[in-house]
Amino acid sequence: MLVEDIMKRDVVTVELTDSIRLALLKVHQYRIRHLPVISQGKLVGIISDRDVRDACPSIIGIPREDDEHVLNTPVSSIMRKDVICAHPLDFVEEAALALYDNRIGCLPVVVDDELKGIITETDILHTLVELMGVHYPSSHIEVEVDDRTGLLADVAEIFKEAKCNVTSVLVMPGKHLGKKNLVFRVQTIDPRHLVSKIEEAGYRIVWPRESEGLV
Repeated sequence: MLVEDIMKRDVVTVELTDSIRLALLKVHQYRIRHLPVISQGKLVGIISDRDVRDACPSIIGIPREDDEHVLNTPVSSIMRKDVICAHPLDFVEEAALALYDNRIGCLPVVVDDELKGIITETDILHTLVELMGVHYPSSHIEVEVDDRTGLLADVAEIFKEAKCNVTSVLVMPGKHLGKKNLVFRVQTIDPRHLVSKIEEAGYRIVWPRESEGLV
């Protein structure tokens, strides 16, 4: 999945010469946390709701004598110029890694410095929920297997034989050396018959656990 598939295209922005007052109004009006700063159609910076609060503490109840002056100051005085961006053709997982590694909440999406959209941590979480299929009635089954070729297909065959649809699957590192965990989301509310078949095939079930009374 590409960034262009999940990015917001109707981005709320401010111009380089717009005032902090206008930025504050847009943050509240559109209930957003980040405002890309544009000049002549090009991305030149970004400001966050925190930047605005830090510039004008009176908006959270700490009055200052120079509030009016600060509110009329251009956003260029508080914007961050070293903006970390994404490209529309980047993979979503690469965008997620950039957000995580840099501890930031959004990535403007640009082509040749021209703003095309924006992707936020909320967009990433929403996409993860969609990919995992957890918004549909389903069950989580996690299976420990040896870390070798072909075992994903072998376990998936068990679901096929049981005529149970798999809505998503993840492959994760196992807790034990030479192992990996296959995490399935399957379209059934009662996974006990599937768990039994998987165990009969010689695999260890990580979840659901018998100790939890779930199988």
